[in-house]
Amino acid sequence: MVRQPALIAAATMFACGPLFAGEPVVNPLTNSETWEELRYDVIGDTEIQQGPAILELDAPYRAHDAATVPIILRQLDATAAITTATVVIDENPAPVAAILGFSPAMAPIDFELRVRVDQYSNVRVLAETNDGLSMSGRFVKASGGCSAPASRDPEIALANLGQMKLRMFDDQPLISVPRREAQIMIRHPNYSGLQRDQVTQLFIPAHFIDHMEVWQGDDLLFTMDGGISVSENPVFRFTYADNGAPDLVVKATDTEGNVFENRLSKVMGS
Repeated sequence: MVRQPALIAAATMFACGPLFAGEPVVNPLTNSETWEELRYDVIGDTEIQQGPAILELDAPYRAHDAATVPIILRQLDATAAITTATVVIDENPAPVAAILGFSPAMAPIDFELRVRVDQYSNVRVLAETNDGLSMSGRFVKASGGCSAPASRDPEIALANLGQMKLRMFDDQPLISVPRREAQIMIRHPNYSGLQRDQVTQLFIPAHFIDHMEVWQGDDLLFTMDGGISVSENPVFRFTYADNGAPDLVVKATDTEGNVFENRLSKVMGS
């Protein structure tokens, strides 16, 4: 059982496309003393299954922007019922970037998000099923992502706080039980606590989305419990089985106690 560690809270106080079959991985996970130190805090005594991973994490070998590194979670074993996926960035100040909970409608999982990477690090995902834990990941060359300046003035960022946008990548169901592809963006600076105000040069207090839920009608699609490693203005792109509900409902909270909720139409262009 993956556990929510105290690492996120402690940090708050201080504050590539898919691979083709058979193609060698240019940035596999490397040996990491940091992971061995983190392991108990993240998964306790739970053993990690040996053998092929059931959920692949794909990430660029050298990131274009350390503050917005795209990572893709792609299910390899279609028969596995993945309930939770925990993204860990070994060398970040708060290594647990996000804990994602998936409903059956998300299977097979194809999910993308953007994270901050503070220094050269393994980025790994721990997938949980009823049979145990499976792990995969990539080694990413990036640095400075957690302290990189925000892209917007704080006043503008706060004025737009919680605004949401939905993009659908198909205009109609494709098959009788359709799988659809969607992207949700939430306006939020997701301050890490390690960034400086460009005028005062004082550290900006940590302020980030800590919980999010996405629903279609009365059916939950996925949840996200996040920390400072999720990028500014979080973006989530995913596929799911459409139940016919006309909207996606996004509910989120942040560490300042703000509550955001929006009903987003799945009709393209609305």
